[in-house]
Amino acid sequence: METYFLEGEIPNCEPEQAAVHVIPAPLETSVSYGGGTAGGPAAILEASTQLELWNGRSCPAEAGIHTAASAEGNGGTKDSLRAIEESVDFAIECGAVPFVIGGEHTVTLGALRALKKKYGNFGIVQFDAHADLRSSYEGDPLSHACVMRRAVEDLGLQLFQLGVRALCVEEVEFRKETSSVNGIDARELYLNGVPERLLPEGFPENIYITFDVDGLDPSVIRATGTPVPGGINWHDAISLIEKAAAGRKVIGADVVELAPQSGDHASDFAAAQLVYELIGYCVD
Repeated sequence: METYFLEGEIPNCEPEQAAVHVIPAPLETSVSYGGGTAGGPAAILEASTQLELWNGRSCPAEAGIHTAASAEGNGGTKDSLRAIEESVDFAIECGAVPFVIGGEHTVTLGALRALKKKYGNFGIVQFDAHADLRSSYEGDPLSHACVMRRAVEDLGLQLFQLGVRALCVEEVEFRKETSSVNGIDARELYLNGVPERLLPEGFPENIYITFDVDGLDPSVIRATGTPVPGGINWHDAISLIEKAAAGRKVIGADVVELAPQSGDHASDFAAAQLVYELIGYCVD
C-alpha cells in the first residue's frame, strides 16, 4: 500500500472508526496543458508525513483519519469515476466524511454522484482559476474543464466559485443564464478583500468544498497543469474556507490538480497542508 496520510504521526485509522476517509484518485485522462496530475495523490501523501498535527487551531487528526486504497478503475474516465463513487459510498456507510485527493478535477464528479444519493440537495464551494463550466472540451463532456457544468446541469447542484480568473465565452454566457452559479472572481477578491459574509442567502446548509490548487496564486503552488497569475494567497484562502464552513456542515471535500515537479517539494507540502486544513473544517 502507498504511504497513508500523516504516516509516522498517527496510525491509519480503521475505516469504521475514522471521521474522515482520505481517498487517493490518480485520474489523468483529460489534462489540457501541463500533465502529471496522476502523481498528485502520492506526492500529497508523502508530503503529509512532514506535517505537524497542530494546525494553529486544533489537531484534526485526533478525530481519526483513514487513508483508503487508490480509487482506480480498469481503464478510462467512466470506470475511474465509478471506482471513486464506490469509495465515497463506503466512506458514507462508515459514517465518515469523504476527502478525495486528485488527480485531475474530473474526480470531483465521482464524489458528487455518491453524495447526491445520500444528501440530495447540497451546495458546492469551488476554489479554482478556471470556471470548469464548458459543456464539452475537446469532444469530452467528462473533461476536467466540464466538471462543474456536470455538477450544475446534470446533478442540479448550486455552485459558488472563488478565485476564477480564466474563462471562455461559453462559460461567461452560462454564468449569466443560470441562477445556480454565483461567486467572487480573483480580481474582485484582490480589490475588495475577503467579505464578511461569503455565501449568498439561501445557499444550502450542507456543502462540498472542491479546491483546485491552481485557485491559489502560483507563488503558493506552482506545480499544477495551468498556473494562472493573480490567484488567492494562502491566508485569504484559509479565511474563505472558514467563512464558507461557518454555520454549515462540510459533507465532503477534495484537493485536485497538483502536478508534482522534481525539486518543487514546496508545492507538494503546501497541497498536503491544504488537505489537512480542510480536514479540520470537515471534523469541526
